[in-house]
Amino acid sequence: MKQKKKPTNKLPIKHWSHSSLMAFLRNPLAWHKRYVEEIYDTPRTLASIIGSAGHIALENFYSDIQKDIAVQMGLEYLRAIGDSDIDFGKAKTLRAKREKRAEMERDYLQVISFYLAKPPKHTVLGVEVKGVVKVKELPLPIKAISDLVVVSRIDKNAIDIVDHKFVASFTKGGAQKPIFAIQAIFNYYTVSVLFNKPVRRFIVYECKKSKNADGSKQLRRYVLDFSSLQDEFAVFHRLIKDATAEIARRRIYLPNPSDMFEGDNSFDIYRLGLVD
Repeated sequence: MKQKKKPTNKLPIKHWSHSSLMAFLRNPLAWHKRYVEEIYDTPRTLASIIGSAGHIALENFYSDIQKDIAVQMGLEYLRAIGDSDIDFGKAKTLRAKREKRAEMERDYLQVISFYLAKPPKHTVLGVEVKGVVKVKELPLPIKAISDLVVVSRIDKNAIDIVDHKFVASFTKGGAQKPIFAIQAIFNYYTVSVLFNKPVRRFIVYECKKSKNADGSKQLRRYVLDFSSLQDEFAVFHRLIKDATAEIARRRIYLPNPSDMFEGDNSFDIYRLGLVD
């Protein structure tokens, strides 16, 4: 009698990205909803919408679109988002929501004007570069989107990756923050395959949304040199393997009510038993 083959464990996702890995580490139930069930109904914060609008403006600006037109395209994106897709916080009335939207527009226009007052200059090779690549020894492919891929200023035969962030305050610890290194390595693998060139650095520009009272610069630059990240690469590989092993086993997904972004939503899902 022929024996039946044992069923193989099928992984619930096709690849890892920086955002999906961070979501899994922060709130596994919210991760399952978005990246496994592919349900994207969680309202977005005002800050995340401003950040997306800023990225759209810079994507167009670095694609040789006139500055004012690039800014307008970001503004149109922001205005097109419906109220049901926005987390207004304590603003519940129509009037309060209109005031929040007006504040969001002002914040966007201010922060993008800060950046474009004296934008960093690069020899741009690619804008919004997307890729999914297989990496040796990793159990799942890696996906990343790079804001800019540019000619490296310290090695003309190599390329740098540029990332933009619009923030309420500058990151304490700067380039030493582990989250920067993890994101950098995601982008390193995709860009090195897509461009087939040595990738030298990951450059982060943080642009602060509120005006500094002391008149200091609104833009702060952090640089990670991949040649000095050997330990971080080893940790990255271990983290991807361990996270993949976690999602491969049968498990109960529990909420993280303390998650400032999706804690309430994940707890509601758990309370209602919407995810088995």
